[in-house]
Amino acid sequence: MSEAVIIDGKGLAQELREELGHRVTELRAQVGRPPALTVILVGEDPASQVYVRNKERACEKAGIRGEVLRLPASTSAGEIHREILRINEDPSVDGLLVQLPVPDGIDPAALREWIDPAKDVDGLHPRNVGLLASGMPGLVPCTPLGCLRMLRHHHVATAGARAVVLGRSLIVGRPMAALLSAKGVDATVTLAHSRSRDLAAICRQADILVAAAGVPQLVQPDWVRRGATVLDVGIHRVDDPTHPKGARLVGDVDPGVREVAGYLSPVPGGVGPMTIAMLLENTVTAFCRREGLEAGGES
Repeated sequence: MSEAVIIDGKGLAQELREELGHRVTELRAQVGRPPALTVILVGEDPASQVYVRNKERACEKAGIRGEVLRLPASTSAGEIHREILRINEDPSVDGLLVQLPVPDGIDPAALREWIDPAKDVDGLHPRNVGLLASGMPGLVPCTPLGCLRMLRHHHVATAGARAVVLGRSLIVGRPMAALLSAKGVDATVTLAHSRSRDLAAICRQADILVAAAGVPQLVQPDWVRRGATVLDVGIHRVDDPTHPKGARLVGDVDPGVREVAGYLSPVPGGVGPMTIAMLLENTVTAFCRREGLEAGGES
């Protein structure tokens, strides 16, 4: 039997960024300014520093004005609140996000609620969560939106398909289930999690399996029905003395699934690059809505 078709998220993200770059050039000529994104980074978390630099570079390449507000780890919740309110009121900023994790003692849920829903490019404000659940236009979380775009790019049939989303986080699992069950996508969705009985049996029912459980290589080959589409959302750094860097990146899906699946997104190079591409697209969408223009893109 042939191996799975590998879904090249890195390549697709590059295509989308180039398309967005052309769109941004047109919008800048039309409005007189480019779309603008501000990222608030609190503290010195090494992984967050890398993620934010990647977002800065992606904005620059797409012609989006990207700015990072760096705050010390000692910054209080009240001080962050004031900065968020200031940026909410700034007419030159279209998108705003706070990079997670934040230092202990700061409630991420409160941060989400403080951000103007119209600038909430992470799609995590309760209003945007509610709009997605209601099937109404809003800003959609970037990772699930990227997963849906990958399915569409490869013409994976979703109408009537049995989809299993493994993981129920606010960032991925729950919005992914809402997107897959939405009109126009029309999958029949099971949202599974750590308390679900016999996860392997549930996953084997899936035509489309989205693995977002946060457990390294949880999904084994015998969890996947032959020919299924598997999107691996997980990313973990595991020790590996044979690797030049002493560690390697793995996902929530065992590499052996490649022998069973019809389509498989890799780690790295799969969902991760698409997440940043969708962040840029959400920023352009927020810009267009604020300026009364046609947003374009998909949701």
